[in-house]
Order: sequence, then C-alpha cells, then structure tokens
Amino acid sequence: MTTVKTLLGLPGLRLRPLAGADLLDRPVTRIYVTELPDPGRYLSAGELVLSGLLWWRRPGDAEPFVAALARAGAAALAASGADSGGIPADVTDACERHRIPLLEVPTDLSFSVITEQVVLALAAASESARKRLQAAADAPVETLLERASAELGLPCWVLSGLGRVVAGTAPLPVAAADVIRRHAAKEAGSLTVVPVEGRHAVPWLIAVGGPLSTAQAELAEELAGLVGVTRARAATPEAELPGEARVVALRTEGSDESADVLRELLPDGVLLESTGDTSYATGHWPASAVTDLSTVEPLLRAPRILCGVGEPGEAREVAGYALAVAARRAGRVVVVPAAEVDPHRLLLAGAPEGLRAALRRRVLGPLLAYDAEQHTDLVHTVRVFLECSGSPTRAAKALHVHVNTLRYRIGRAGELLGADLTEFTDQLDVYLALRMEE
Repeated sequence: MTTVKTLLGLPGLRLRPLAGADLLDRPVTRIYVTELPDPGRYLSAGELVLSGLLWWRRPGDAEPFVAALARAGAAALAASGADSGGIPADVTDACERHRIPLLEVPTDLSFSVITEQVVLALAAASESARKRLQAAADAPVETLLERASAELGLPCWVLSGLGRVVAGTAPLPVAAADVIRRHAAKEAGSLTVVPVEGRHAVPWLIAVGGPLSTAQAELAEELAGLVGVTRARAATPEAELPGEARVVALRTEGSDESADVLRELLPDGVLLESTGDTSYATGHWPASAVTDLSTVEPLLRAPRILCGVGEPGEAREVAGYALAVAARRAGRVVVVPAAEVDPHRLLLAGAPEGLRAALRRRVLGPLLAYDAEQHTDLVHTVRVFLECSGSPTRAAKALHVHVNTLRYRIGRAGELLGADLTEFTDQLDVYLALRMEE
C-alpha cells in the first residue's frame, strides 16, 4: 500500500512535510493536479492533490480549498509556492485545522516529474499487493479479506445474495439485504460492490467500504476471483445434523438453481438430493428464511421460489408434501412449514395430480354433473355440512337456510353420490375428494 510517507521516500522528489506529520500513514490511491479555488466536485478519497497555489491571492483563500480536500477525504496536499515566495502561512494553518498533510514541493521540481514517479509508485504497489494477495490463495475467506483490507486501507466483506454476511473485517455499516437490493437494482450506495466469480445461482458479493481508485478496483477484482475459487472448493458436509435439523424441500420454478439456493439458505446443512429445479437438504432452518428468500429472488432466473419445511425428526416426504402445498399457493416466494398444514392436506399434497383428479371425478362426478345441469350448488352445501362436523343445525345457520331445507339437500346429494352423508367413512371419502381441488 502506498502512503503519504511512501512518497516522502521517493528518490529525487525531495518532498518536505509542513503540516500533519502524524497523518503520514494515510493511503494514497491516485494523484490529482488542480489550480481551482474550490476543487471539491472533482476530488475523491485517497488522492494526493498537487497544486502550484495559483488560486491563492490573500489570507482566507486557503480555507475553502483545504476544506474541500478534507470533505473529499484527500490523502494530502503537495504544494509549491514558487509564485508567492513560499507556501503562505494561511495554507499551513488551514491544513493543520482540517488535518490534511501538507508537503512542500521544491521550486525547481516539475509537476510532471512528481506525477510520473507517483503513478509508477502506485502501479508498483498495486502489483505487489496483488502478488501478496495471490500468495494467500489457499487461505480461508476470512484471511483473504484481512489481507485485502490491509492492502486497500478499507474494510471488506463477503455477502451472500441471501443477505447474509459470510465474512467481514468490521461490522457492516448498513444492512446486508440493502446492499444486495441496491446491487440488484444497479443503484449506487456507500459501499463499492464487486461480484464474486463463479457459477452459482445465489451470488456472493465483495463489498468494500468506500469508493475505489483504478488500482484498488483491480485488487478488489483479484479478491473476488480468489474468493470464488475458495467457495468452489468448499466441501459439503457428509453427515446429517443432529438436534433441531429439519428437512427442507425447495423448488426454483423454471430454473436449476434450487441446490445453490439451499446451500446458501442452510450454510451448515447437508444436500440430500437435487433434480435441478427441486432439491432437498437437512439443516438448521433460519428464522429469517422468508426475508432471505425474498432478498435473493430478484437475482435469480426462477420466477417463483417454493419451499416446504418439515419438523425436526420428520421424514423427507413430509417436506415434499409441504412443498406441494406451496406450489398451489400464489406468490413469488412461498414458504409452507409442514406444522401449519393439516395432516390430511399433507397426504393429499403427496398424491400425484392425475390420481387426485381421478379420485375427485370418481367420488364427486355425479354431484358435479347435477350442479352443472340444474344450476344448483349442492357441492357447496355438502362442503359446508361436512365442515360443520355433519351438524344440520350448524350447517343450516351457516348457509342461512331452514334446517329442513338443509336436510333435503343433503339427502338429495347423498342419493346422487351413492353415499350416506351421515356415516363417518362416507363423510371422510367425500371430504377428501372435495379437498382434492385445493
């Protein structure tokens, strides 16, 4: 990393510090030459600002100039006072006040020489930084981030597309989900974001705490490549997890991204099976799962993400049945915990679509045909009757009809169905057939 102190040691420049001697460890990322009285709009963090002070005419002129450097986060001011008999005290005082290192440039030294040597120093430092980072290629993600952060002089994080902080060198100043959303929407933010290389449905992102120079951006790209390699070679656990581990079934409709999404959703989990668009895994189900899936949804190719979640200790099939229930619900992201679904619905959800349709036709066919021909709604009457536990009084009240009318309709429906709707087994068959359409 090139610092202000590094520039003081460059041969032939003979720069001399006049202010901010305790700030010489500031990193320098680029050089900018200006004679504008207020260059604020053109500055960026980490710049060495080079000026011949042509803008200075009288005491007080230094304040807006140096204040602009401080606001932009400039690394230092290198100034020559050839036209004013030396650097004015006004400039030195402003640099001390705003904590900007001030370097005096010899009057016989061309700015082009300074620019050339600083650019070469930055290029050499950038190449050295890349080599040092590459030397840690086999290290864990945490080590890679620490090395990169030291080279960049900025905090770094690896974020999952699910809004999870995979690793970081400092507390993330904003919510990870907000960083992901801004990146997906291509909106600028306070952090610089670089995608991690690799063919994964749920991307990882490198976030760096500030704007980057060209050399810094190249180093961030190098970091992204190394993190991508580290992610690709990460081993998947081979043993199932004890305790509160659950089986999760996840489908990414119309895409083969399900396994990647599950690996990110359950980072400690074990992938059990994958057929591309549908995958099963066991792991610790996060409380933030629905929010996480909603966060990553804009980054995926799948138009819908469906998920069924079993209870600890339940068989894989239960999560699959909950997934089938989720598939029949509306929404871009649908998560159905098996515990929230009635057992008979889980059983029905596991039945193939063709079987469900055939059983519905077999049990309800005559009643459906009668309603269609006579423009009646006996199917609805039967449904309400069964949902009222076969109580004529409760059903009549719910349908706003007389109880005798209700009894007549149930009797007629029973004749059409060839069933006794007062018997439990017949009630069960009809009720399940009614549920087949859900």
